[in-house]
Amino acid sequence: MTQEPTDLQESGPIDYLIVEFPSEAMTGEAFPLLVDLVDRGIVRVLDLLVLRKEDDGTVTGLELDELADGTTGLEIFAGAVSGLLGHEDLVEAAEAVEPGRTAAVLVYENVWAAPFATALRRGGAQLVASGRIPVQAVLAALEADEPTD
Repeated sequence: MTQEPTDLQESGPIDYLIVEFPSEAMTGEAFPLLVDLVDRGIVRVLDLLVLRKEDDGTVTGLELDELADGTTGLEIFAGAVSGLLGHEDLVEAAEAVEPGRTAAVLVYENVWAAPFATALRRGGAQLVASGRIPVQAVLAALEADEPTD
């Protein structure tokens, strides 16, 4: 389900995330939501890889069709490999995962931001910093700001 951009100058920002799951308790609940984001043209999946880190630290890659049960829609991402992730990236991803867990490594384009990013680049702008504020930090800050009775 990857689509090749016709011109990288017109692409949106590209992000990655590594999401860790308890191996025995993966529900697959989030995967149809990812499919929906792709179907609506909000994101484009460039890479989707799944790995399992055993209790002894051994890491194995899992094929998406091993996880797809027909209800998640994951099978449409089989073969989503852009070449952006190298061996070193996967080693680093595996280091972030706790033993006994499964992780999804997702590289995606923020298609929704492509027109904005393209206009900035045409104007000579370039991204010099980026970051993300974890939801837990926002909730904690809001909670700390609440007046106490």
